[in-house]
Order: sequence, then C-alpha cells, then structure tokens
Amino acid sequence: MSNDDVSSPQTNPRDVGKLLHGCNHYRRRCKIRAPCCNKIFTCRHCHNEYTNALANPKDRHEIVRHDIKQVICAICNTEQQVAQICTNCGVKMGEYFCGICKFYDDDISKEQFHCNDCGICRVGGVTNFFHCQKCGSCFDVKLRGKHTCIGNSMKNHCPICYEFLFDSIKAATIMVCRHAIHLDCYKELINQDQYRCPICSKSVSAMSSTWQRLDQEIEATVMPEEYRYEISILCNDCHNTSKAFFHIFGHKCSHCKSYNTRRIGTIDEPERRT
Repeated sequence: MSNDDVSSPQTNPRDVGKLLHGCNHYRRRCKIRAPCCNKIFTCRHCHNEYTNALANPKDRHEIVRHDIKQVICAICNTEQQVAQICTNCGVKMGEYFCGICKFYDDDISKEQFHCNDCGICRVGGVTNFFHCQKCGSCFDVKLRGKHTCIGNSMKNHCPICYEFLFDSIKAATIMVCRHAIHLDCYKELINQDQYRCPICSKSVSAMSSTWQRLDQEIEATVMPEEYRYEISILCNDCHNTSKAFFHIFGHKCSHCKSYNTRRIGTIDEPERRT
C-alpha cells in the first residue's frame, strides 16, 4: 500500500485511494480478470486495445463485459468475485458500481447510469437521455420527437472514427439523413466545412442558408465564355437528375434547390451556351 493510500482517522476506510488508481479510461480501485483469455487488465477498453494490437489476427478479440466474474482490488491486491466492496480490506473499488455490467468508476462527475433497455451503463445523467424503443438505444433528450427512427441505428460504427457506437463511452447523435455518428466527430465534420454524410452523401443538416450564400456568390461571379455550358448533375439529397450551367462554386438541383450535387455528364458541344 502506498503512502497515498494510508487513510487518516477522519477518512472513511471505504474511500482510501479514491481517484488515485485506474487507467486512461477510468479511475477505479480494481482490475478485472478477462474471462476470455484469463489475463488481468484495468478495464475492458485496456483489454480490447491490447488484443486488437496483437500480431496474429486470430488472437484478437474483445471482452464481453457481462461475463466478467473476478476482480482484483488495487489497494490490497486481493482477487475476488465481482462486488463493489473489497472482501479483504473493505475499500470501495468504485464509487459508481454496476453489478450487471461489472463496471467500476470513481469519477461520478460523469453521471453514470444503467439503462435496462440498452442493457449497458451510459454516462451523461439519466435525466438527460431517453431510450427509443424503435431505435433500440438511448439518445439525448433534445432528440426526443426530432429524429427519424431506424431499428438498431446505433448498432453501427461511427463513419468517422469507426468506433462501435452502441457501447461507446462518447456521446452520439443522429444526422438528418438518419445515420448515427459521434457528436464530437460530427462537430469536427462541420468545422472542416464538410456537409455530406460519409455514408450516403446526403446533407447532414439544414443547409438553406448555405445554399442562399452560394446563390449570391454564383450570381456575383460570371464564368468566362468558354465555360458557359450545361452539364448533367445528380442530386445527393433528392436523387433526381437535372441540368445546370457549369460553375466553379457549385451546381444547383432544379428539383430541391440543393447544391449537394455531383456532375454526371455534359451536353454535346453544339448545345453549349454562347
């Protein structure tokens, strides 16, 4: 036991070592024994990072959190069955504890909670989330009644970082195209002026103000005569084809007025505008 772990007479013995142990993922006063490979790790994410980096692809695997049966107290090093309180030294191995997920965390500022419908623990506060039965996942309360339900929409990988969304410890959101993405990845997408969904290429949010700005820029920028010709375009938003005059700033769909289009061909040379 280190000097940091020695409690004063006024300290609750169960709080010894609180927030002093853990890994990059969690502050906790225990380690887990992985039931799949019988090795000891601080948490399931540490296990998954280790096994996914193994040279032999056949050895790569991920832990099933619900199958964990044994933990090792970080204060007295006693291995025991999953429980919140160490059977040997009496320390609380995690201020937050879930016996279903076998999840420990001393940092309760994350406002962890267990969703019975999801079957896993989540962070962010139980009052800030709701479980959508149709989608089969929890979402920010701001999305209640404002998202289009897709069965198991969160049981996919983030199209940016490719982490599995359903049990990710990071917040996720649903784009208007109905694909799910990490909230941080979505914000970075917008910050990089990327407005197309990486999966379906539809616009990820309401773009009317952006389209109006493009209207003004195109009207103010006249193309040289040799570039005044029509092209065929396909709209990524409404999937209709139409024709538009070529312009370096973009090509407007004649059906839904979106500039989220792609060029699919040109009209014959004699039909070019003069």
